[in-house]
Amino acid sequence: MAGWTLVDTSTLREIDLFAGLSERALIELAALTYTREYRRAQKIFADGTPGHAMYLILKGEVRISKNIPGLGEEALAILKEGSYFGEMGMLEDELTSADAWAMRSCVLAVIDRKDLLDLMERDKDICIELLWNFVRTLSARLREANSKVTFLAAAGRF
Repeated sequence: MAGWTLVDTSTLREIDLFAGLSERALIELAALTYTREYRRAQKIFADGTPGHAMYLILKGEVRISKNIPGLGEEALAILKEGSYFGEMGMLEDELTSADAWAMRSCVLAVIDRKDLLDLMERDKDICIELLWNFVRTLSARLREANSKVTFLAAAGRF
């Protein structure tokens, strides 16, 4: 059920993706953000569905997983309070690449793709701030993925 619980700028500032944004940008983002609650084991979104929103975990834990043919469901990440997910689908306008499940009861702050894109179109300064933060985040994730691939490749040789 969607709600209009206030998500303030200090809460947004604690999310890595939004750290370092100007107060003006945080105020604009807070105005777009609404909350949703999910019960334990409730699916938040399914692999292969349109990525129409990003989610910030205010309370609870979320499991990101992928169903691998012949192996079953594989957990890719367990995300805790302060983490976020769904941002890739928002940027790419692509289908989601995994399932998201509430591991415990969750309160998520939600930012819809259309609302974020409207803000970025309306305010180019905020757009630049947000895009730089997205680039930094994606770069860090790519670096982490490269390290994991290197480790797995090295481990496979021994």
